Amino acid sequence: MADRITHAFNSAETEHRTALAPFVTIGHPARDSTLSIIKSLSEAGADVIELGMPFSDPLAEGPVIQKSSHRALINGITPQSCLDNVADIRRAGIETPIALMGYYNPMLQMGLDTFCNKAKQAGVDGIIGADLPAAESGPLLEACAENELALVPLLALTSTEETIRLACRQASGFIYCISVLGVTGVRTDISAQVEGLVRKVRSHTDLPVAVGFGISTAEQVRQVGAYADGAVVGSALVNALHNGNDADAPEIAARFLRSLSE
Repeated sequence: MADRITHAFNSAETEHRTALAPFVTIGHPARDSTLSIIKSLSEAGADVIELGMPFSDPLAEGPVIQKSSHRALINGITPQSCLDNVADIRRAGIETPIALMGYYNPMLQMGLDTFCNKAKQAGVDGIIGADLPAAESGPLLEACAENELALVPLLALTSTEETIRLACRQASGFIYCISVLGVTGVRTDISAQVEGLVRKVRSHTDLPVAVGFGISTAEQVRQVGAYADGAVVGSALVNALHNGNDADAPEIAARFLRSLSE
């Protein structure tokens, strides 16, 4: 299924544009809103969709995504219902690649083989372990490979050369580079250091490289697009959904995504 991710990035490159990967939390703002939001984002031009599995201790997240995760849990979202949401998306005929981002504990509790098998059957293309270092990802890597799922690593500005090399060797789909020192959240500026991180990553892999954490405007997408293949946009979109009416969530999401490609 990583082929679908590769095709999406290749298509964006052919069209001379930065691939857009919006992030939304499953079950936010309402339990049953995810399908309509994803349909709207897909139609608005999302290249890859990052679906967040809500977790009670989302340590990599800032206040906005923490709040969305809490609300989704209150709405009754579980790891199984996350997979059910993906299956609903695929049954609706939506083919946009999906990277499922979650914390390691829920995957481990379900059983890595079971989780990855169910993810494959549901229509997931790739897995992102938000709190899983490359050096400890062997069991999940094996389960992903067995089920033809991409394992997408997160690399930070503080990642060592050894970590970058290992993560790139294990990765498939794309590489996710974090643009800030800290948690998710809207920033006014993108760190100049992230270009250096992307350059280091490219010396170890030919996979597409996406930059995320803090991107919220078309200008910031343009900036990272000068050296990266894609931009992941999360907190600004999640915040717009949180502040709007639940019934308007699909249109809010589509309008926001279109604003990034202007």
